[in-house]
Amino acid sequence: MSNYMSRYQYGVTAITHKGKTITTSIHTPFMDSIDPTSPNSQHDVAKIKQYVKHRPDTISDIFYNSSAYWWYILLYNNINDPFEGLNSSTKILIPQINVNIGK
Repeated sequence: MSNYMSRYQYGVTAITHKGKTITTSIHTPFMDSIDPTSPNSQHDVAKIKQYVKHRPDTISDIFYNSSAYWWYILLYNNINDPFEGLNSSTKILIPQINVNIGK
């Protein structure tokens, strides 16, 4: 079993939506700092191959030697649905990160 790392370990906020309190990582300092258009942002460009389409966990494992950063790739590329955003031949950005991200 792999070490699962939740995005919530980088901070959480509670918001109220339709009368219910929801825990989220949105609008935490770490998440707000993720901006691929920032001049300080460094990333590589990757083209999705057939064998990894719709698989952000596998893409994460290939680039970071851990499937734990799948959510970071999706967030960085503003992809909400991997079945729409990770198709064969699609180009995505792979953020260059330290594996101790957010610590």
